[in-house]
Parts: sequence; C-alpha cells; structure tokens
Amino acid sequence: MTDEYLFISDCHLDINRQDVIDSFVNFLTNRAPQARFLYVLGDLFETWIGDDDEADELQVVFDCFARLSQQTEIYFLAGNRDFLLGDQGAARLHATIINEPSLIAPGQQNIGLLHGDTLCTDDGDYQQFRNLVRSDQWQKDFLGKSLADRKQIVAGLREKSKHAMQQKTTDIMDVNQGAVLDCFEELEVTAIIHGHTHRPAVHHYPGGRIRYVLGDWNPKPSYLSWTTDTGFVLTDPRI
Repeated sequence: MTDEYLFISDCHLDINRQDVIDSFVNFLTNRAPQARFLYVLGDLFETWIGDDDEADELQVVFDCFARLSQQTEIYFLAGNRDFLLGDQGAARLHATIINEPSLIAPGQQNIGLLHGDTLCTDDGDYQQFRNLVRSDQWQKDFLGKSLADRKQIVAGLREKSKHAMQQKTTDIMDVNQGAVLDCFEELEVTAIIHGHTHRPAVHHYPGGRIRYVLGDWNPKPSYLSWTTDTGFVLTDPRI
C-alpha cells in the first residue's frame, strides 16, 4: 500500500439503486484498499435520518467499510443528505468525522476539502434552507420525532426539492465563482476538492490554483486520487 489519497462524494447509496450499491462495494473491496487514506466528502447516502436508523439494507456497505479500515484510514465530511450522521454512524463506517472546511497537506500542498454546497451562493433559497436544517434547534426537534415521522418528513422535503430544482437554471445550482475565489483566499490553499454539483471537472484559476469537482456515482465510480508520483488524477466516465 502506498501513501495514496482517495476522495469520493455523492454516492447517494439507496436500496432502490442496487447498481450503485454494487459499484460502491466493488470500489471498497478492490480499489480503495490500495490507498492509505479515503476521504468521503458528503452525500454518501441518499438520506440519513439519524444514527438510530439501523439501515439494515446497507449492512453490506458497513461490512466493507469495516474490512477496509484494517489498512486504510477513513474520513467523513458531511453533505446535505447525510449531515445528521453522528458518532454512532461514523463508528459503523469506521470513519473519523472531519469538519467543513478541512485542510490536508499531501506532498506538503495546502488543500481544502468541502462538500461543495456552501459555494452555491446564487441559490438563495437553498442556502436559507441549509442554515435552517443545520441549526441545533431544528436537528434536536427532528431527531426527537419517531423514525416513521422522520422518513415521512424527508420524503416530503425531497419532493419539494425536486420541484424546486425544475424551476431553477443550471447556473444557479452551480458554484459561484466569487465564492470559489473567496474560499481560496480564506483557506489559503492551492487546491479545493468538493462534490455536490454532480459536475466532475478540473478547473484552473490564476496563480496556479485548481478546483477538483467530484462526480456522482451513476452507477460507475467517480473519484480523485493523489500520489507523489502521479499528483491528482480525476477518474470519472464522463470526462
């Protein structure tokens, strides 16, 4: 095993997408063990409504994480679908929770890690909703409800989200370039890695700065790797 870093995001694991689950299990079994570090940058699950949900239908995934953790360090940064994953959920993933933004330094580079939704500042309605559901009071109220009630609430929110996305332009749902430049400056990094937008790409900015965007799994994997020999390499069937 080399000192390879792997980055993934937006797997959206869901029992209704067995093809994605199979692809992800294959990745955890055959590709990820080659790396020393695996960073999951949010939206690993289609929904996560609390650590008290056993999510038995995804046990095969938890088992794969358990085996992987024997040789690979696993880190988890929450996305907009799984921000309610807490210490118990992280333990099932054998992962260490990291906050957003997080900084790492492979090869002594300064790299910023995000889920990506905070960069989509043109979507004011979404940002307002994000602030609401990330508040301690909202989460306390939500987690205080029964699992059945939470599932019903989430189903309703998803329907509203789908309808809202149909009314928005694609530009609104992408990152704001000003927010990206501000992020480079605030974090003092040379590269940013994120997902969320489902638009895998490598974007170059003045001063040699680079933004790597991870794609969603649909169902083939999208991941970014880094080694001393290769540097960063984005693997995605769409690019």
